[in-house]
Amino acid sequence: MLAQDRLTSTFQALADPTRRAILSRLSQGEASVTELAAPFSMSMPAISKHLKVLERAKLISRGKEAQWRPCKLEAAPLEAASNWVEQYRAMWEARFDRLDAYLKEVQAKEGNTTKPRKANGRKKY
Repeated sequence: MLAQDRLTSTFQALADPTRRAILSRLSQGEASVTELAAPFSMSMPAISKHLKVLERAKLISRGKEAQWRPCKLEAAPLEAASNWVEQYRAMWEARFDRLDAYLKEVQAKEGNTTKPRKANGRKKY
């Protein structure tokens, strides 16, 4: 599977709040399907569908221990998604830094750096 396809399936899986809650629970350790379903007011088939989406996105894996099939969080796709988002965070920080510098420059030119602002005729400190 291409990296872009993996990223797409990761974000699609993360788009649903139920699946995010399941991943949050699995971050604490392995759990059975019954344990994962407990906090939700939905049928077991609905929970199973959510688990299949997470499994296809490789965000979880399912083991097999006798009759118990524990689900386990697989963090690698989350790391890839985090790295992708991180590049945009850095870009936005740089833009905010430039905006902050520009605003300081404008305030210095206008001499507004020491004047209190007025609201409703009263000075604000």
